Amino acid sequence: MDAVRVALLREVLTGTEWLGATRRFAGALRGSVVSYGGGLLLVGTAEYEPWHLAAHLVDEAAWSGTPELSPTLVRHGARPSDPAHLAVGLGRLEAARRGETLLVVSPSAPGEVLLERVHDARRAGATVLALDTGDRDLQALAHEALAVPAEPDLDLDTVQHLVSAAAGENALPAPRGRRRFRDRLSRLADRLTSPPPARW
Repeated sequence: MDAVRVALLREVLTGTEWLGATRRFAGALRGSVVSYGGGLLLVGTAEYEPWHLAAHLVDEAAWSGTPELSPTLVRHGARPSDPAHLAVGLGRLEAARRGETLLVVSPSAPGEVLLERVHDARRAGATVLALDTGDRDLQALAHEALAVPAEPDLDLDTVQHLVSAAAGENALPAPRGRRRFRDRLSRLADRLTSPPPARW
């Protein structure tokens, strides 16, 4: 989804809680990876791999100059013969440590195996974020969670677009030189309404 479509989507969602919720979640994601200098692991369920979100985060990392946003896609069915960027299996979650961030995307029940690996990563000190449909077990393990209930106007894929776009925008550099009063006021409003840095 390009920037124009994201802008249109945001316009449609104006007045709902989703714009603020996705920006807060994106702020927590960015704050976590930037604070520790990277180490973003992205995993889905056995039935759903978040390829699209991974691609968008790579794009946002390049566009925003924030390489920490570029994730390692962890796959349930990874094989050693796969290309290197696709050969990272669930064992990587066992190796997760303090300073790393684990983003779990789950459109359905995550399953016992994934929950165990997420629990191990959290216990080892990794920051866990969950983008799902409200699974209680997964949300109990997450430091930050965004649940997307089944709605006719919004789905998990759409929310992933909003989160990845907001994560990149949070990294925009401050403009240099003299700014108009309106620009300064807008920047102040953004700072006052943005979430505080994540601290764990």
